[in-house]
Amino acid sequence: MFIAFRSLLTQLSRSNQTISTTKLLHAIILKTHLSHHPFYATRIIRFYALNEDIVSARRLFDETPQRSIFLWNSIIRAYARAHRFSNAFQLFKDMLDSGTRPDNFTFACILRACSDKFDFSGLRVVHGGVVVSGLELDSICSSQLVSAYSKLGPLEEAIKVFDGIAEPDLVQWNSMISGHGCLGDWKKALLLFIKMQRMGEKPDSFTYVGLIMCLDCPSLLRIGKNVHSLCLKFGFDSNAHVGSLLVSMYSRCKCMGSACRIFDSLLEPDMVTWSAMICGLSQSGDIMKALDFFREMNMKGGKVDPLLIASVLSAAAQLAIVQPGRETHGFAVRCGYHLEVSVSSALIDMYSKCGFLNLGIQVFKAMPSKNIISYNSMISNLGLHGNANEAFQIFEEVLEKEYYNPDEATFSALLCACCHTGLVCDGRRYFRIMNDEFGIQPKTEHYVYMVKLLGMAGELEEAYELIQSIQGPVDFGIWGALLSCCDIHGNYRLGGIVAKHLFDNKVEKSSYGVMVSNMYAGDGRWECVKKLRVDMEAIKGKMPGKSWISNIKM
Repeated sequence: MFIAFRSLLTQLSRSNQTISTTKLLHAIILKTHLSHHPFYATRIIRFYALNEDIVSARRLFDETPQRSIFLWNSIIRAYARAHRFSNAFQLFKDMLDSGTRPDNFTFACILRACSDKFDFSGLRVVHGGVVVSGLELDSICSSQLVSAYSKLGPLEEAIKVFDGIAEPDLVQWNSMISGHGCLGDWKKALLLFIKMQRMGEKPDSFTYVGLIMCLDCPSLLRIGKNVHSLCLKFGFDSNAHVGSLLVSMYSRCKCMGSACRIFDSLLEPDMVTWSAMICGLSQSGDIMKALDFFREMNMKGGKVDPLLIASVLSAAAQLAIVQPGRETHGFAVRCGYHLEVSVSSALIDMYSKCGFLNLGIQVFKAMPSKNIISYNSMISNLGLHGNANEAFQIFEEVLEKEYYNPDEATFSALLCACCHTGLVCDGRRYFRIMNDEFGIQPKTEHYVYMVKLLGMAGELEEAYELIQSIQGPVDFGIWGALLSCCDIHGNYRLGGIVAKHLFDNKVEKSSYGVMVSNMYAGDGRWECVKKLRVDMEAIKGKMPGKSWISNIKM
């Protein structure tokens, strides 16, 4: 009878075990008085855990007097699998108190629980237990340690464990490559990828997943294509996860042609892949196609999340046509996501940039909860519409709430509002308190707004002195802001100095050449005009501006 039950349970453990079959087996074992045997209890607990019936699993564990290490591991794993980490850790403590010595599987389970819970201090404690138990070189424990440290960081801890392994297996190599991938350190990930092959380890799909995750900017496109070619060579391109990440990689690198081709080859793209395509098209400037993809995704019943809806609203804001934004707003309401902070903030931005500031204000007032991003969005859009005083009032509201801390974007929005309305004194005040009271160092955009604000008010020398106070290289956008103010006010002397700074820093003359040429002409410096125009033969003229704001009535 014992042999028959063992054989039956072993076969069932290899197949899809349903909850009804599990309960039937449990009943049979109870009837035959085998439920107190740790072997059968262990198997039934595992089946309950697979079917997410943690209550029945715990009841059987409590009713089993003889508790082997395998039984303890099964119940700890069951709680960890259900993300009930406090129960898993308590059972681990109870096991130690009972005198049962943990094995490599016990530690691996607890290490995985620490990783899933993002409990770094707990991870360090369990790591100490692994070392004390003499299991630091065990392949199962070391693999889980590398994986956990790679996920939680700092990565140096994972490297220490990895370097102590004489012959790392594929899982350990993959964990290290993925760890560097999550940090965006493509160079070290690539060196590990090369090293593992030199040591005779053959990459699998998870290896390529970790490698692709590192490649996140257009400058890495060539490397991304080489990785893609390896995926094709070894047949991993048909793997759904690899295909999804390749779409994301090409989207991040703004190579949307390749992203579309891979996307079209996928049988059932998941939400992450759809999102990568929509965001990639939006960031590449193909807004209409991004919106078409979003509609197609909805027609096919794809699931969405608030972040994707916020991305679509951001795309609609770039297009400055209100109708797609209104449609997306309605979709968000039907999904119940319209009150999410990320979606509401994107709605404020979309309506304001499409010319419907009042609708943006209505969304802001209706938000049940706000964060600094939503406040920044409101301040920025009020300022862009010339309502600086209202923007300042929103800022005062932020200061009244102790749990909101102004950030760089907050002061950028405030200085933009001052710049649009010519409020020099307010601009000086906000620029000063940004550093003095909030410890925020000015960035390029802050200097651009201040230089424009001072320059347009005729305070050109003060603007020039502000630029000279900047530590380190000065961004050409800051010099360009002062140059345009010099041109407007006819200050050709200072304009010439600024032009020299720009051209000495090897800025393309075509970027500011026309403005400088006009200034030279206004100052009667015709030889300079002639020389500059010779250098600007490639300039064909400027495209006329036009508004894309829709005139739809609300």
